[in-house]
Amino acid sequence: QARMSGYDEGRISFSEQGLNREDQHRSETDFSDFVRKFQQGEVFPYREQLRKNTAMSEFRLEVNMDHLQTYNSEIHDELRENPAELMPLFERAAKQVYAGMLVGERKELEEISDIQVILTSSANPTGMRELAAKDYSKLTTIQGIVISASKPKVKATRIQLKCKSCNSTKYVNVKPGLSSCTFPRTCEGSGTENAAGQRCPLDPFQVIAENSSFVDLQTLKIQELPEKVPTGEMPRHMTLTLDRFLVGKVMPGAVISAAGIFTILNQKPKMASAASVRLPYLRVLGITEVTGVGGRMTDSDFSPEEETKFRQMAAMPDLHDKMRRSMAPSIFGHDMIKKALACQLMGGSRKALPDGARLRGDINVLLLGDPSTAKSQLLKFIEKAAPISVYTSGKGSSAAGLTATVVKDGQTGEFFLEGGAMVLADGGVVCIDEFDKMRPEDRVAIHEAMEQQTISIAKAGITTVLNTRTSVLAAANPVFGRYDDMKSAVDNIDFQSTILSRFDLIFIIRDVRDIERDERVARHIMSLHSGGASAAPVEGEIDLDTIRRYVCYARHKCHPRLSDAAARRLQDEYIRIRARYGQDTAEGAPAIPITVRQLEAIIRISESLAKMSLSNVATEKHVEEAVQLFKESTEDAASKGLMMEGMTSANVLADVLKSEKAIKERVGIGMSVPERALVNDLKERGINEGAVRKAISVMLQRQELELRSQGKYICRKR
Repeated sequence: QARMSGYDEGRISFSEQGLNREDQHRSETDFSDFVRKFQQGEVFPYREQLRKNTAMSEFRLEVNMDHLQTYNSEIHDELRENPAELMPLFERAAKQVYAGMLVGERKELEEISDIQVILTSSANPTGMRELAAKDYSKLTTIQGIVISASKPKVKATRIQLKCKSCNSTKYVNVKPGLSSCTFPRTCEGSGTENAAGQRCPLDPFQVIAENSSFVDLQTLKIQELPEKVPTGEMPRHMTLTLDRFLVGKVMPGAVISAAGIFTILNQKPKMASAASVRLPYLRVLGITEVTGVGGRMTDSDFSPEEETKFRQMAAMPDLHDKMRRSMAPSIFGHDMIKKALACQLMGGSRKALPDGARLRGDINVLLLGDPSTAKSQLLKFIEKAAPISVYTSGKGSSAAGLTATVVKDGQTGEFFLEGGAMVLADGGVVCIDEFDKMRPEDRVAIHEAMEQQTISIAKAGITTVLNTRTSVLAAANPVFGRYDDMKSAVDNIDFQSTILSRFDLIFIIRDVRDIERDERVARHIMSLHSGGASAAPVEGEIDLDTIRRYVCYARHKCHPRLSDAAARRLQDEYIRIRARYGQDTAEGAPAIPITVRQLEAIIRISESLAKMSLSNVATEKHVEEAVQLFKESTEDAASKGLMMEGMTSANVLADVLKSEKAIKERVGIGMSVPERALVNDLKERGINEGAVRKAISVMLQRQELELRSQGKYICRKR
């Protein structure tokens, strides 16, 4: 009764029914015994770790929960069930062990620093969708990708209060995490009078910050891993709080595993009807960056049997063809595109130069073509096959959504960064469908991300650079929906040369009408729909999980470089391509520029082919293959602008260009001439009639000429 006196007056701020004194003492003794006596072989790992960390002024102790279970399973189970009560005891025990180490070294009255105990656990993480009320206040491990990190803040742990009237002081302890504390409303000296003969009023206390204790605090927002999200569902989010030595350890885009106490936010809700509803968050006790998820791998993530299997795969003479056939096996044809996608998954070698410059190793691919040529299906397959991937559509993507957003915190009013698709896919592939439907200002935002592989932000007082080491796979339609043979590639491709030069491989996919090919495609589709393809997979095909693991292994283990002979061969090839396309043609500049970036593209493709075979040297054979791939894609697309339907001959092409020049000489701007007379006139000059009619057709499409009087007269407009 006496102990609870003053409760109604508001002098007691909160009361906890926790462990009794005996249990606390027993638990503290168990923890200090564990830190002192846990032994691996001849070594006492936690004593050594504590000595090493404190010598570097890092007052922390990382404890593996598996070790605690081995040493004392009872205290391990208690810690899992009641971490909020036992963690302060664990930290107090670690501080006692540290104090014991300092005997004889410490000056008199020198204060001993608190030790932070950080927990790591190899237990399987709980899914965000599985967290429920039963997990409240228990030790929980969750996994996710960090999408935003707040600025580090300072939180009080022990506050000194001073009465304004009688100058008496008292201390109030603050719970950790996002909890707040209640100040007492009356001074304990309110029964007595002060020097002026007045009683202490209500709410007399003010905070003395100099004598209060503070720790660093940071909040993270994590999102479910994409592979854990059920189809059609929104990814779940969770707020995490980190304190002391855990602050500032992770950046947006990192995949983390966090062990902590599942807690509820004790804030007054905005709506009175939701008075009993509280938002959950995780107060983190230990955090580890996860490898083995997505493309972030270490040597320990591959078993010896797996390594042997991959080495045997790399030794296959037809591995490149097998990988090509394994890319989207349900899609017929497109062999060169599939090979390019296999190269993109592997990627080239990233290089850091002595002057600090970095050369990207990721390969960017653009698929430009007619509708119903399986572009989106290829993108969807790569999204599944790539270890880390993000799929987005051009119309539904803004510049901020692809790069990074500056978000205002509703509680503090501070601004913080939230990484977009390209930041979250760091180390993987970003698939952008309907690339041509993106607004031009949004497309410009990814220029820097595609070449420099960084995103520079200077907004709302935040100036920073984020890493976006991703490959971009984009699919687009030509300007007119279908590829128009009557128009040049410049007119068909509505992209600026700035963005086109950033793509290493550009494929123009045509829906060509060919009876034999149409029969084979129809047969293939019929077999898919009748279940034939699912019953008997393609022979020599590598399954999707093996591809994903093999790609991770190759990217982690192998960083090829060009051999001297291969470098010379590549140099000669680049000069040849440049000589062919470097000059402006009669129609103007080529649609797709051939620049130094294209030389680097062939180098990256050569390295990716070497990486596919787990070879550390890219040889002449790899260069030959890369040049062939480049010829079939970008070089072919660059020359498409000069090729019309049925005009593969260079002589006929020259005749068309010659006819255009002659028409311009013969017909002045604004003049009208009979069509028949113009054709006869040019025939007399020795130009083929077919070429003249083709030239007129092309100029009509470009709106340089106009037909009048039911097509009998031709008028030149410009």
